[in-house]
Amino acid sequence: MTTMAERPRAAGSDFAELGRRINAAGLLQRQPAYYAVRLSLVAAALAGGWAAFFLVGASWWTLAVAVLLGVVFAQLALVAHDLAHRQVFRTNAPSRRAGLIAGNLGIGMSYGYWMDKHTKHHANPNHDDLDPDVGPGVLVWNREDARGKGFLTRYQAYLFFPLLTLLGLSLRKDSIRALLDGTVKHRRMESILLATHIVAYVSALLLVLSPLQALAFFVVHQAVFGVYLGMTFAPNHKGMPHPDGDEDFLRKQVLTSRNVRGGYLVDVALGGLNYQIEHHLFPAMPSPNLRKAQPIVQQFCDEIGVSYEMTSLTDSYAQALRHLHDVGADLRRAKVA
Repeated sequence: MTTMAERPRAAGSDFAELGRRINAAGLLQRQPAYYAVRLSLVAAALAGGWAAFFLVGASWWTLAVAVLLGVVFAQLALVAHDLAHRQVFRTNAPSRRAGLIAGNLGIGMSYGYWMDKHTKHHANPNHDDLDPDVGPGVLVWNREDARGKGFLTRYQAYLFFPLLTLLGLSLRKDSIRALLDGTVKHRRMESILLATHIVAYVSALLLVLSPLQALAFFVVHQAVFGVYLGMTFAPNHKGMPHPDGDEDFLRKQVLTSRNVRGGYLVDVALGGLNYQIEHHLFPAMPSPNLRKAQPIVQQFCDEIGVSYEMTSLTDSYAQALRHLHDVGADLRRAKVA
């Protein structure tokens, strides 16, 4: 397991000073024009994708539409992410309403379940006991949890991208379970919207396509959605140090995260999550401002001697895969022995 190196505790004024610099630059101000355009484009893409589905009809060309809608679903999930952090609206009520439409109705994922899970992640990123994103599951992120596991964990680095094809289905399964358990606020409304999505989705496939085409569409659509969504989150923390819980806020967020270099195309593809360090320090910062905050945060980290990780998109995946491979090393050696 990767842990943070020993270092002196810094005064809490570090983050306060960084916050003053960010505020002075006006980077926490809302960007209503940006989000009006972004939400309109994503909504138009979603409507256009489903319109294309009905226009193409019972044809194998519908698999191209499945790919398109997989990408659009992932972009809609990124919009829901920004809504959950109140980057779009200042108050909770409009953020929640829009989040329910985007999450439950749009892509079939419980907004309340995901928001609770993601809030825990932000509070303690990469913490083995407190971050649900690194808890033992299909993928295992530390050697202690890997003990006693089997084939899947031994070769999980090779299986990482194939397993991402199931991510969308896994999120829906967990969403339904959370709603049945009653652990989600506004359970009735969330259940109605999620059920509406599922019924409408399945009905559209069965009414428009042949059974074999419907199955193929479902597989391709969900696979593209899962891989794309997973690839937006995988570069951010995987393979980075695991905190021990004794770090101050700034170091806990910066040292567990990595940024991904790239131009505006990468910004759009990853929904701004390529600026993961800035996002974790200032979760409510509108995503178009993260690019502007990046040099300010990096310079400040250099001033106070805090390591600031930034790499290419391909290298970020390579680091995550190497970490997964290393976690399964003991299991592979034991099998050979």
